[in-house]
Amino acid sequence: MLRSVEQRLVPVTGRYEDPRVAELRTAVSRLRRELAAHPAEFPDRGIAEDELAALDAMAGAGRPEVPRLRRSLLLVAGAIGSVSALAGALAEVRGAVEMFGGPAAR
Repeated sequence: MLRSVEQRLVPVTGRYEDPRVAELRTAVSRLRRELAAHPAEFPDRGIAEDELAALDAMAGAGRPEVPRLRRSLLLVAGAIGSVSALAGALAEVRGAVEMFGGPAAR
């Protein structure tokens, strides 16, 4: 599902933030919480955690680079894509990344 977000800055704690960045931060935060609460261990969990931290840092910086966002999303999806309990939160992160330029060309 591709959503359009109006390209205007919104006030966030005394500063202005791109609404796409705010959505990315929210989606990444949700997935990080759900991953932390997920009881099962799997081989690529560390990769997912590292890339989610990188996504959070990029969003925190304010203007993330689209190619780097997509790379991190691909690594996270590859690491946790088979964990169905995380599918909804992962889809939110994907949607937030797509707001920065739509899906990558295939």
